[in-house]
Amino acid sequence: MGRLFKQYLNGPRIYSCSNCRCHTSDHDEIVSKAFQGRHGRAYLFNRVVNVTLGPKEDRLLITGLHTVADIYCSCCQQVLGWKYEQAFEESQKYKEGKYIIEKAKMVKEGSW
Repeated sequence: MGRLFKQYLNGPRIYSCSNCRCHTSDHDEIVSKAFQGRHGRAYLFNRVVNVTLGPKEDRLLITGLHTVADIYCSCCQQVLGWKYEQAFEESQKYKEGKYIIEKAKMVKEGSW
């Protein structure tokens, strides 16, 4: 195992892993706050940092069948949410390449 490279974000409003406080995304990257995760509310992000991807799998979600990959905090390995790899319904294609992070798995840092 090599040296862990952590990316630090420079914004006034940052989201971090609730377990280890490793930065995960900037507030400006939020697409929507109206999503549902496994453990409650979740946010859809355009871009995240300091995460690793699990294997792709087809998962039947509330909005239909999607190919997703779980995302893990690269520092502590906690499951944070998932990445949408493919949406099978045309109305859901906008999610492809975007990330879900569950609200319960992140904390706010900075000047809120």
